[in-house]
Amino acid sequence: MSTNLKIAIAEPSVIVRSGLESLLKRLPGFRIQMVEINSVESLFDSLRMHKPDVLIVNPALPGYFTLQHLKEESGCAEMKCIALLYSVSDSMLLRSYDEQINIYDSSDEIKHKLERLNAEELPDETEDDEQQSLSSREKEIVVCVVKGMTNREIADRLFLSTHTVITHRRNIARKLQIHSASGLTVYAIVNKLVELGDIKQ
Repeated sequence: MSTNLKIAIAEPSVIVRSGLESLLKRLPGFRIQMVEINSVESLFDSLRMHKPDVLIVNPALPGYFTLQHLKEESGCAEMKCIALLYSVSDSMLLRSYDEQINIYDSSDEIKHKLERLNAEELPDETEDDEQQSLSSREKEIVVCVVKGMTNREIADRLFLSTHTVITHRRNIARKLQIHSASGLTVYAIVNKLVELGDIKQ
């Protein structure tokens, strides 16, 4: 079954915009309706008119507007915002975004990010099945924690902001009701996410 999503891409470069649009339309499991926004002048009007589920935006585009202001002014309070990154960006600037896409991300990585964002809006129907209730990104983070990596190291490894890693860890703790690294280690071994040899002593 396909997931319907309306995605707006706010990006001045027509090459980047059309390339991302082409990739998104080919993602399996999604039926995506696209809205193209090429300037900050048309940003608010386009959002008001189309009310997208997701906004993928070059972080430089909103300029002095905060995302909160953008959502309120355009009447899109529930809209998810994804930063479109070309290079390393200021992590403080990215803290208010729900997710980040790097122009070097593979189509699989982008698909996982959209699935995770979409899953956050749905009630967790697999509460009783702990393994299934973690997204693939959350499982990656569990593995990194078990290997003894810091939030900063995890963020660098997975191309996320530290803020996003902390949010993931909070969600993992809530879903699994596990609040310690040793508890996560046991969980990861039992669920075959890691081998004993991978664990930092």
